[in-house]
Amino acid sequence: MSEQKAQETREVLGARLRGFRKDAGFGSGRAFAAATGWQESKVSRIENGKQNASEDDIRLWCQKTGHEADLSDLIATVRHIDELWLEWRRVLAAGTENRQKQSLPLYRKTKVFRIWDPATVWGTIQTAEYAQDVFQQVSEFHETPADTDAAVAKRLERQSYLYKGDRVFSVLLGEQALYSNHGGPEVMRGQLDRLMAVMALPRLSLGIVPRSAHLALWIGHAFSMFDDQLVMVETYSAEMSVTQPREIELYRKAFELHRRSAVYGQAARNLILAAIRHFDGMASDGERST
Repeated sequence: MSEQKAQETREVLGARLRGFRKDAGFGSGRAFAAATGWQESKVSRIENGKQNASEDDIRLWCQKTGHEADLSDLIATVRHIDELWLEWRRVLAAGTENRQKQSLPLYRKTKVFRIWDPATVWGTIQTAEYAQDVFQQVSEFHETPADTDAAVAKRLERQSYLYKGDRVFSVLLGEQALYSNHGGPEVMRGQLDRLMAVMALPRLSLGIVPRSAHLALWIGHAFSMFDDQLVMVETYSAEMSVTQPREIELYRKAFELHRRSAVYGQAARNLILAAIRHFDGMASDGERST
């Protein structure tokens, strides 16, 4: 999925550059290569999305084709390709604590948070025990350093932003998130109690999309939206940063459609209470079996 997205973006960029070349009177890649001092194969690879163009490549391309006015937009596209996907193995090479630390500056400058997670409780409202189980799974899955305690501490540090400043947090969870079992019944009961508590925060709204809700949009994947500037999407293999305004607008629209299916207030509390009863039953069954 990550390579497909990057490849599509490279191909769109290459097609645009090919148009610039032809409009400037360079009828072939060979002629343009001669004008730039490049190999003809480099021109072909860039135009066909087979090679990433560097920022210097873009500057020279715009200069030779008379498209200096498009330079800033094209540079933004190149940077978008470079940062579009960060492989988890590289991000987590020094452990999960470092990745959690990297989030803190983003939290400091963000004013409006929009969070959608259909299957897992959002990290910033996780309990330490729940987060510990999640981080252990991440370390084992990616075979990266197990610095779970340090990572949990950094994740809990993010929670301070729930209580200070004028930030607004709009959080949507799928009902499945209330039942996805991280850590066992006792940990889950603690996490569900935590959800009940954060619902009282004045600048946080917590909506739950019931399993049987009539959906305005298919469930899709989890994402976190920071103001209208950045959307973060996590997959098993990589983390995607969405910065293009057109794509950010699609995620904003997706969030609003999911919100139509959500319940709030007492209806949301009732769903959480039902999940608590479920894990109470699991704990009782476990005690009887022992």
